[in-house]
Amino acid sequence: MSGISSWRAVGSWLADRVRDVFYGFLVVLFWPPVTVLFRLSVRGRSHLRARGIVVAAHRSYWDIFVLCVACGPLRRITFLAREGLLRHPVFAPFVWGFAVAIDREAFGVRDFRRTLAAASRAKLLGIFPEGTTRPGAQPKSGAIRLAERLDRPLIPVNIVAHGPYPPVRLLKIPVRFPRIEVRIGPPVTVDELSRDLPPALPRSDRHRLLTEWLMGLIQST
Repeated sequence: MSGISSWRAVGSWLADRVRDVFYGFLVVLFWPPVTVLFRLSVRGRSHLRARGIVVAAHRSYWDIFVLCVACGPLRRITFLAREGLLRHPVFAPFVWGFAVAIDREAFGVRDFRRTLAAASRAKLLGIFPEGTTRPGAQPKSGAIRLAERLDRPLIPVNIVAHGPYPPVRLLKIPVRFPRIEVRIGPPVTVDELSRDLPPALPRSDRHRLLTEWLMGLIQST
């Protein structure tokens, strides 16, 4: 059994290295159009040196491409994505290759185990707390709970658009792109976020407040 486990570990390691190569290739491929169309500027890339959970507000599907390009081809982000994207004709291949598909509405044991397995191999996890681009969606506490469980810092990222975002479309084709600045903040631990919370606070209330503070931290980065 130990021999089988060793071969599985080797196979998993090789699969991750292949993903690294393809991810880097895709980021380099998307780098020119994303940088030119959005006149992209990035601040704080040095905060990505260690392992962490990258968190950003979700306003558009463009967020994924902007975030990947901003972080660079050598810093592969493993995203948590909703299962519905596995049926999306454009995003399905990217979800299969570079994300963990979860049931956002009924996050269960299977989803949790898959997330932990991916997190054990990934240097950077990517989470959009709202889990959707729908306006007014309330952020969920998954990023906080995952940071606690993995003992990893949260890395707030603010995607600042100077102009209409998502881009203005004509007949479903983007025709006007805003200038975008990506601000990557310093890592922060859950303990640092919860320093002023009363210790007797129920866990659900604690996670809710920490999520609200996290979203505020993203906006102020």
